[in-house]
Amino acid sequence: MNAAATLGLPVAVPSTALFTDHYELTMVQAALRGGTADRRSVFEVFTRRLPEGRRYGVVAGTGRVLDAVANFRFEDDQLAFLRAHRVVDEPTLAWLADYRFGGDISGYPEGEVYFPGSPILRVEGTFAECVLLETVVLSILNHDSAVAAAASRMAVAARGRTLVEMGARRTHELAAVAAARAAYVGGFDATSDLAAGYRYGIPTVGTSAHAFTLVHDSERDAFTAQVDSLGRGTTLLVDTYDVTEAVRAAVEIAGPELGAVRIDSGDLLLLAHRVRQQLDELGARDARIVVTSDLDEYAIASLAAAPVDAYGVGTQLVTGSGHPTCSMVYKLVARAASADRAAPLVPVAKKSMGAKLSIAGAKWAARRQDAEGVAEAEVVGTGEVPAELAGQELSVELVRGGEIVAREPLEAARERHRAARAALPLSATQLSRGEPVLPTRYLVP
Repeated sequence: MNAAATLGLPVAVPSTALFTDHYELTMVQAALRGGTADRRSVFEVFTRRLPEGRRYGVVAGTGRVLDAVANFRFEDDQLAFLRAHRVVDEPTLAWLADYRFGGDISGYPEGEVYFPGSPILRVEGTFAECVLLETVVLSILNHDSAVAAAASRMAVAARGRTLVEMGARRTHELAAVAAARAAYVGGFDATSDLAAGYRYGIPTVGTSAHAFTLVHDSERDAFTAQVDSLGRGTTLLVDTYDVTEAVRAAVEIAGPELGAVRIDSGDLLLLAHRVRQQLDELGARDARIVVTSDLDEYAIASLAAAPVDAYGVGTQLVTGSGHPTCSMVYKLVARAASADRAAPLVPVAKKSMGAKLSIAGAKWAARRQDAEGVAEAEVVGTGEVPAELAGQELSVELVRGGEIVAREPLEAARERHRAARAALPLSATQLSRGEPVLPTRYLVP
């Protein structure tokens, strides 16, 4: 287990400085020349809507954002690339060479739930230092939060049964590591991806695939080899040929100490009942049943009455179960009236029409609860926090003066999500399509 991840320490990653868009650098060049680069600014990350039908969102990727900010450094070869392609001029390259984010970042802690308009992240500093972070921040939060939301729904559907993330082969190799991390925050228990286990300390599991059975002269030979190597508590894959014969062979070879059998195809509901009955009749009453095969939250829910002990989920999980992004945006909401460091902040917002409404001003957020302690509204406002909501603000300090102040173990985010979801109205756990379970109330002068 990676000690850094376990203790909430920074994870070593290469420079993130080019995980940005071309126009962010050209904006910096123009701002340096025009005298607005050092103007104090406030950017916020939020989403105007949840993915269609979703009841709540899940904040995930915050720890990775902190790593990305810490490693946003322009190295010599990157500056040479920018120079060779004439992306920006020499004065801008000199400014980039010394770039270090020196501002403040606050936001919803990782694992917290969010709703339309929630100020998920606030980035404060000079215009130039903040605008450069837009793309990398959004790419992390949009991806990880989408996977975490899918994972959370699957965890609800699983009703406490074990969930294993196994989608590495269904996405980009680097996205797979981030997806495993986000899935763990959302409620999954383990991953098949060793890189995720190494980097983030997530438990890893795995035994064998159909190829292992097929390479042997018989299924019995394959089972014998696996049990001899991995022990009687291993998980044997029983649907390569005939499930009934495979289960019989599995118990004969491993004995009643057989750890588990995995079913990867067919009518999972019917097979799970038949396999459970067969295992019990053969004396392997403690052997568990693991099912895989293109599962999503709806398939998991449909197996609620089946004697299934664990689910392995791949494609649907790492692609956000139909919603691979959260449509989060990174918008300038306030800027200083002048370049003077003491100048007051002025609320700003694009004059948008229709669904692209933006609200000017740096915002706070609190979750109002009813008399029984159940959340009833997401309250978002500018200015002073009302007395009745004081002390209930959702945002926490993450970076102060360029220094990260909120490192935490991944397990903390996982537990936070479990508690945040439990505090929502019961309808939040319904898988049927619906509106956000909490309305967003704005308190804007």
